[in-house]
Amino acid sequence: MAKRKEIHVVPNLDRGGWDAKNNNAERASKHFERKQDAMDWARQKAHNDGAELIPHGKDGRIQNPDSHGNDPCPPKDKK
Repeated sequence: MAKRKEIHVVPNLDRGGWDAKNNNAERASKHFERKQDAMDWARQKAHNDGAELIPHGKDGRIQNPDSHGNDPCPPKDKK
């Protein structure tokens, strides 16, 4: 089974601001001063790549992931 693609938006503790990173990457794909800018860029990249967007808060905890591809566990309700 192939690993799913993930893009994480995480706080950069060294430089300040926010990084967009692929799953398990050591370096950021792109750095932003504002979280909203990082989210906008990462959401578009996740949509283009069919990846899961996983934003993190300043404390590092995951906040509201968003799937843009073949989600292995889709929600049961279809609102």
